[in-house]
Amino acid sequence: MKANEYRILVVDDERDICRALEFLLSREGYKVTTSYSGQDAIKKIEAEEFDLVITDLKMEGISGMEVLEKSVALRPNMIVIIMTAFGSVESAVEAMKKGAGDYIGKPFINEDVKMTVKRLLEHKKVLMENLVLRQQLSQRFGGKEFVGVSPQILSVFDLLEKVIPTRSNILILGESGTGKGLVAEVVHSNSQRKDKPFISINCSAIPENLLESELFGYRKGAFTGAASDKKGLITMADQGTLFLDEIGDMPLSLQAKILKVIETGEVSPIGETKTIHADIRLVAATNKNIEEQIQKGLFREDLYYRLNVIEVKIPSLRERKEDIDVLARHFVETYSEENNKKVASITDEAMEILLNYPWPGNIRELRNVIERAVVLSGGDKIDVSELPDRLKAARSGKSMQTLKARLDYCEEKLIKDALQAHSWNKDEVAKELDVDLATLYRKIKKLAIEK
Repeated sequence: MKANEYRILVVDDERDICRALEFLLSREGYKVTTSYSGQDAIKKIEAEEFDLVITDLKMEGISGMEVLEKSVALRPNMIVIIMTAFGSVESAVEAMKKGAGDYIGKPFINEDVKMTVKRLLEHKKVLMENLVLRQQLSQRFGGKEFVGVSPQILSVFDLLEKVIPTRSNILILGESGTGKGLVAEVVHSNSQRKDKPFISINCSAIPENLLESELFGYRKGAFTGAASDKKGLITMADQGTLFLDEIGDMPLSLQAKILKVIETGEVSPIGETKTIHADIRLVAATNKNIEEQIQKGLFREDLYYRLNVIEVKIPSLRERKEDIDVLARHFVETYSEENNKKVASITDEAMEILLNYPWPGNIRELRNVIERAVVLSGGDKIDVSELPDRLKAARSGKSMQTLKARLDYCEEKLIKDALQAHSWNKDEVAKELDVDLATLYRKIKKLAIEK
């Protein structure tokens, strides 16, 4: 929006103040309306839509605080700036807690007013554009939580629109925490197979002998403990989609069997002489470099080409920094609702920290940080105090410089990787890390590690 498309309401029972602000902001190109009382201002807000309201705090009759409260109730997307005498910091803070976008002191400095108004309106523009884009993406992908405005993620959306209607196998590449599983769900839920099963399995979380029986099933008596027939996941996905997550960790012996399923459409359960037909669309994902795995002899080249009909590369969060703001605010909205909290936004200082952090855990890490901050928050905004220490250290460029920060980061990553590898079996994780179970629980709680 251009400046002349923004509508501003100025409220003050001192007419000279209203006229001064009207003159100042009109010269900047804004459409300005004035009101000389809180009561008249509320009537105007009820009758018309304004982008921003500047109201004096102390007025005869209805106060600026009441104008603020009414504005928040009537027009949630409208910005309110409170004017207050210099030194009235407590009142300004109270107003910010109740939803004010910012405050300016009286007597005001013209340049400060212009800068504050411009900053808040530009921020509102970005939020509204992001909201529209989220609605468009929701329509495109059946309501799934795809959030982003960066060119990198928008190119992923465009590619998905082209490949979802086809039968082609898809290989999703990306670091841990980038949302590969969500992409797989979107592919299935928007395809012609959406009414059929979506079967997902993490190839890195299940031991080799169990992985084969899970995928292919078995017949009663095929091995010790096989007391009855078991249907394999491949057969269960018939007519639907099979998602093989972390396929880069699949043992070579099973890779050959998966290749045969792709080539023939036939499944051989363990202990069965006959094959079973299975019509599946295969979606696979990995955070490994498969070409390097092939060179090392750890992955079959022929399987790679069968899987990689369509390659979808999910960018890391540090490659799409434009999305950090909109993702963070989306998670604030989500977890505020889930936890019955009234957190509505993030302070500028806290957002600066979020934007400057490298996010090695990608969107999953950002989601966990915001959920933690929402739970810990005692107000309506997430502030720096609610952010983990490793993020606050990044503000001064010390995130990976101090020994403590490095150790905290390495410890957290080690525990997270172990938990994921053992499907959150804490007994197994404690054995692997050589710590007692009580210590592991304390570490998980201290580092706010969650599934």
